[in-house]
Amino acid sequence: MTTLLESEEHKSLREAVTAFAKTHPHTLNAEDNTRLWQDAAKLGYIGVNLPEAYGGGGGGITELSLVLEEMGASGNPLLMMIVSPAICGTVIARFGTDEQKREWLPPLADGTRLMAFGITEPDAGSNSHRITTTARKDGTDWLLTGRKVFVSGVDIADATLVVGRTEDARTGRLKPCLFIVPRDTPGFERRQIDMELNAAEKQFELTLDDVRLPAEALVGDEDAGLLQLFAGLNPERIMTAAFAIGMGRYALSRALEYARERTVWKTPIGAHQAIAHPLAQAHIDLELARLMMQKAAHLYDAGDDTGAGEAANMAKYAAGEACVKAVDQAVHTLGGNGLTREFGLASLITAARVARIAPVSREMILNYVSHQTLGLPKSY
Repeated sequence: MTTLLESEEHKSLREAVTAFAKTHPHTLNAEDNTRLWQDAAKLGYIGVNLPEAYGGGGGGITELSLVLEEMGASGNPLLMMIVSPAICGTVIARFGTDEQKREWLPPLADGTRLMAFGITEPDAGSNSHRITTTARKDGTDWLLTGRKVFVSGVDIADATLVVGRTEDARTGRLKPCLFIVPRDTPGFERRQIDMELNAAEKQFELTLDDVRLPAEALVGDEDAGLLQLFAGLNPERIMTAAFAIGMGRYALSRALEYARERTVWKTPIGAHQAIAHPLAQAHIDLELARLMMQKAAHLYDAGDDTGAGEAANMAKYAAGEACVKAVDQAVHTLGGNGLTREFGLASLITAARVARIAPVSREMILNYVSHQTLGLPKSY
């Protein structure tokens, strides 16, 4: 994979992460996954985007997406990197109070604490304007009520950053706000969702029944909800692209290894264009997706939230499509072996499609580009 657009520092980081990831076995075991997280954190990889003043690496989403991509390319993607340092860490670093930064950023950076992120609801889906989880004032406290679904890693997270809505005192309209909800808070219940997706990180449905939170649980300014929300959603899309690109590269590497070694009639199957060309196309698609991801990360780190929003959505779309195609072609290259546990590709068939669906569907990204970029009228 080309690194012509990267600095020497980024090249060195990429090489170091690759070497580290290869020392850990490809696994879906939760215990091994936790050990991998802790080992990566000790080397500064988990908190590479967080401020140096709070124990982080002082980098940005550019560096964090690079880490996640290389972890995935080595067969060891860490889903919670999208959530804990990228979404939650970024939001708290940009908008949190001094007390919130002191409490959460150092342990998020060194891997001793994790944070989940709850936004999706059963009846809201991609329409965040229909979120019904609401927070109302009770003295100086907040009372939070609602439901969330498809929240990753709640069982291993120390708290969940929950997107709720509060009433604007001036207009009476509901506006988004973010709250830190510790895992053991009374009234905060979780139920694991039975997924056919085989992953170390589990998915949960959350129920919040008049969960009482102190005033300091509110992140940032009560009147800056949308700004704070999208400050976390853009990194989420960029990191999902990194996750997908890494997964696609891993699948492609296994297929290339097989295509070079598998011989039929004294010829490696990779010599045949029916095998070689689709693999070459998969490589091209992954490279193109990576370029857009790098653009999105650069714009975000430069403070261009609007430009980053467009690029992040495009990067996520391109990476999801490239990942699915790469995995499919890898499985077809191996034939029946592509479905065996030995080669570890079959589980990626389902996992790759997550990049098309979450955190936002490809159809909603096409809507975004149609409306925001192309200026076409909305159909909804």
